[in-house]
Amino acid sequence: MKAFTQHRGLVGPMDRANVDTDMIIPKQFLKSIKRSGFGPNLFDELRYLDQGEPGQDCSDRPLNPDFPLNEPRYKGASILLARKNFGCGSSREHAPWALEDYGFKAVIAPSYADIFYNNCFKNGVLPVILSENEVDELFQELASDEGYHLNIDLAAQTVTTDSGKIFSFELDEFRKECLLSGLDEIGLTLTSSDLIKEYEIEREKQHPWVFGAIK
Repeated sequence: MKAFTQHRGLVGPMDRANVDTDMIIPKQFLKSIKRSGFGPNLFDELRYLDQGEPGQDCSDRPLNPDFPLNEPRYKGASILLARKNFGCGSSREHAPWALEDYGFKAVIAPSYADIFYNNCFKNGVLPVILSENEVDELFQELASDEGYHLNIDLAAQTVTTDSGKIFSFELDEFRKECLLSGLDEIGLTLTSSDLIKEYEIEREKQHPWVFGAIK
């Protein structure tokens, strides 16, 4: 998993509350567990005018002109500005996979569904929580400023506008350190690989019949 330290990116809007995981990545795309290739199908039902299918070439599919992220001004957006209860619904980890594969490094919203929030940290996507008033302010600035960028500093736990306005956010220290170090649960476990090996060697000495059965 890639570490997240600081990021300055173009902001794209998802100006609706209660965006569920089926809206983020529809159920027909859940057959794959590769963690990659989901970006073209992010927000599939909102983004396209036809129904998407797994393995389909999306390059020639008809785009929905009313979907904001299809507007040229948001091409290459890497920070998603959203409303409350983002990522509600089923617990599919494919949702942060799709966001990350599309190119989003962070999401900013007033609140998230718990499972989605936890899954973001496991996949290198930073879910920033700001107040509804602060998010309203960012949406207003975004609407009036084409090419609107924000700067996110994870170590300082701040979101900064190009005009210099600073918004602070809270974050669990353990999750913060894991994301700064680029460690998911597997990576965190592997940092203790020497201790694990020592334990296995000692356990085999104490219970050789167990390991003999396995071998």
